[in-house]
Amino acid sequence: MDLVFGLLWFLTVFLEDIYCQGVYAPPTVRIVHSGHACNIEEERYTERVYTIREGETLELTCLVTGHPRPQIRWTKTAGSASDRFQDSSVFNETLRIAKIQRHQGGRYYCKAENGLGSPAIKSIRVDVYYLDDPIVTVHQSIGEAKEQFYYERTVFLRCVANSNPPVRYSWRRGREVLSQGSDKGVEIYEPFFTQGETKILKLKNLRPQDYANYSCIASVRNVCGIPDKNILFRLTNKTASPTIKLLVEDPIVVNPGQTVTLVCITSGGEPTPTLAWVRNSEPLPEKSVLNGGTLTLPAITSEEAGVYSCVANNNVGNPAKKSTTIIIRALKKGRFWITPDPYHNDDNIQIGREVKISCQVEATPPEELMFSWLKNGRALRSSERMVITQTDPDVSPGTTNLDIIDLKFTDFGTYTCMASLKGGGIPEISIDVNISSTTVPPNLTVPRGKSPLVTQEGDTVELQCLVSGKPKPIILWSRADKEAPMPDGNMQSESYDGVLRIVNVSREMTGSYRCQTSQYNGFNVKPREAVVELIVQYPPTVEPVFTEIRQGISRTFSMNCRVLRAHPHKVLKYEWRLGNRVLSTGLVDSRDETEYNVRSLNREGYGEYTCDISNEAGAGRCSFLVTGKAYAPEFYYDTYSPLWQNRPRVYAFKLQWTQMNPNAVDRIMAYRLGIRQTGQQRWWEQEIPIEGVIQKGELITYNLTELIKPEAYEVRLTPITRFGEGDPTIRIVKYSAPINPHLREFHCSFEEEPICMFTQEKGDDFDWTRHSAATRDTKYTPNTGPSSDRSGSKQGFYMYIETSRPRLEGEKARLLSPTFNVAPKSPYGATNSAYCFSFYYHMYGKHIGTLNAYLRQKGQAASDSPIWTLSGNQGDRWRQAKVNIHPTSSFQMVLEGIRGPGIEGDIAIDDVTIEEGECGDPPPNNLRNLAPPSATHIWQLCVTLLLALFGLRR
Repeated sequence: MDLVFGLLWFLTVFLEDIYCQGVYAPPTVRIVHSGHACNIEEERYTERVYTIREGETLELTCLVTGHPRPQIRWTKTAGSASDRFQDSSVFNETLRIAKIQRHQGGRYYCKAENGLGSPAIKSIRVDVYYLDDPIVTVHQSIGEAKEQFYYERTVFLRCVANSNPPVRYSWRRGREVLSQGSDKGVEIYEPFFTQGETKILKLKNLRPQDYANYSCIASVRNVCGIPDKNILFRLTNKTASPTIKLLVEDPIVVNPGQTVTLVCITSGGEPTPTLAWVRNSEPLPEKSVLNGGTLTLPAITSEEAGVYSCVANNNVGNPAKKSTTIIIRALKKGRFWITPDPYHNDDNIQIGREVKISCQVEATPPEELMFSWLKNGRALRSSERMVITQTDPDVSPGTTNLDIIDLKFTDFGTYTCMASLKGGGIPEISIDVNISSTTVPPNLTVPRGKSPLVTQEGDTVELQCLVSGKPKPIILWSRADKEAPMPDGNMQSESYDGVLRIVNVSREMTGSYRCQTSQYNGFNVKPREAVVELIVQYPPTVEPVFTEIRQGISRTFSMNCRVLRAHPHKVLKYEWRLGNRVLSTGLVDSRDETEYNVRSLNREGYGEYTCDISNEAGAGRCSFLVTGKAYAPEFYYDTYSPLWQNRPRVYAFKLQWTQMNPNAVDRIMAYRLGIRQTGQQRWWEQEIPIEGVIQKGELITYNLTELIKPEAYEVRLTPITRFGEGDPTIRIVKYSAPINPHLREFHCSFEEEPICMFTQEKGDDFDWTRHSAATRDTKYTPNTGPSSDRSGSKQGFYMYIETSRPRLEGEKARLLSPTFNVAPKSPYGATNSAYCFSFYYHMYGKHIGTLNAYLRQKGQAASDSPIWTLSGNQGDRWRQAKVNIHPTSSFQMVLEGIRGPGIEGDIAIDDVTIEEGECGDPPPNNLRNLAPPSATHIWQLCVTLLLALFGLRR
């Protein structure tokens, strides 16, 4: 008996090797949902729409196939910043958004890629449904607005509620339902410009009975279980729009640090208005305190100045709004300049000339600005020779001038300009100006040896310009070679001593720096300037920073380290090391790279290789980790029906994998298999020996037995070479009931989203669509397609082909069943089982094309075998098709819909069944599969015969 099982095992593995040489496969993907969906539907052009109520949990799962296992990424269509979710990407199979909000609706994409072919992408549109509380606003007709609503006035009640889907409105007066025409004094209409989203109730020439309670009911017709919402408004003869009063001055001028209180009260309005404060278009300051109509701003700062408005609203007429401006006193930016007249570049201030000293400050509010002048600390008054003017129309506001006419020796001294505000509480600004015979215009030079200035990255450097002149002006530093900010982030930096200090200098700071006197430099002259060159040296930047190289014993390989940039770049040295051992040194060649070759790798050659490339500023390093570790195995996830039961509560699992890059390192001699129940600590381990050399793409199989149903297991697989253990791979194995591993009966009515493991053919022109009559939009093609599923339910689902645009005549949609295994019919197994394949079809419409059924058998090189076909309009009813099939190996059924000459050609199918045994009454239009057996069929027959010989079933 052991010999028999050994032979059977050999044949099974041999056949699987034949099937699986092409086991590498590009990814496929489909999206399934869980969570709180209200509805799943296929829109036109097969776009899937997932409807969910706001606040529920969105959960979408991306189901993939392909080998190696594809990497999955969820993304959302580009939108505003608020549309982003979890950094715009989720890198796992399930996308989960708890308490979803309306702005999170949109199209979500699942992308799967494994490096083979093009990535597989599926999308689904998520529609978030919601209904906000409605709001009623009341208006009089234009030109009739009064403080109160008098008789013979027309009044409009406008109701609006944000919703998705669009809301419907209804009105009640008391308990009476209002409708168009029910009351001559009432009109209900939907203005064209609102596109029906707003319902307006018009009360013409108010009557006594019109003063009543009005209810607006907003409804989305219980979509997603969203209940109706309503709001009540009481209309009386006192109903009036709001009026308010501000109990504050305008403007309010205060000093920084004071507490400001703004008081707003209502002076009219019915119902009682609500009060709110707003600041320009910005939010109120964080520390502000709001209490009804009173706004308190403690310890106010200059940033909190601005226009503050009180807004009153009671949904009657327009909101009332009154504003006041808060001004914060401030003095800043004092500066001065001297104007000799006439002026020559080399002249000093000379006796007998006129000298004008100008002083300017910025003041808030400007009308409170006051100036005074001192000479040598004593107050100075305006006179015939000392003329003081508070403002100068030729220059900016906030300027005072002191004109000294016919300068005398006694006029030399220190003049002080004093600026203050009338309100007080703000420190004065004083500016000293020294007038003497030594007062000279400014001049700038760069000290010898200070340009160009060479430094290294990370150092602290000082750029210097020597400034002369009396009084000494402020120096402004800026970039001279490009429009770029200074190291402190500003476009200009001020310096009083002519020194610019840069801490932690970086390579981006290399360039030309301009030093210049400020525009107001003590004299009314053109600014002086000079330029300092800064050169920042930095170590080489190299690549690759880190590379892992996997090689077997006796292999030959090379490592290359390249220089991307460095300063200085002229002389670059390299040094190769293995650990602490120096291998090679020298100068980098003209290609800016260095290479190290290993001619025959031995055990001592494994380890970390480093290449340091250096200049005066330091070194950059390339690192290479040379190892003989085998790459990780790649589990094969696409095994059909991988679990089967061999004893009650015990099952086996056929673990399958391929080896990533098996030829990169030494031959894999064995795998260490570890297995444990999920949640447990202890691993059970064993070795799986491997004979021969594993080929790329070779599918390796090992049976796991004695697994307890329904426990989940964690499986770890580690390749072993002469070098030692390689990279492990872990997967979870869960028990799941197999779908017809040995087919007896199969039935699918497409009621569940996975559609019984049916799939869409990749190479067809378009897809079959899952739909129900309750959700399908038939307004585009009303004379085609079913009005219910096969059982007569409008909520039941079926599959159909949508033939509207952009579909063209002759285009095909193909739906593939799961793959079914075939069991021998008798112990002697000479004849394979017969099966009855049946389904219901609906072919109604004047443009109906063709519906075909095919049998596809595993391993057959020939095309699919036709077994049933029908064309043309068959009437508005479901009919059943039955056909006998005689598969000789694992098989699939293919249902093909072909688009007819027009849009009224929707073909639907439902209730697909496969049963063991021949059909009781097969219809006459079935075709036999006459394809000749392939080599695979012959092997399948060999296995069947051997099994039958010993009275076993496969």
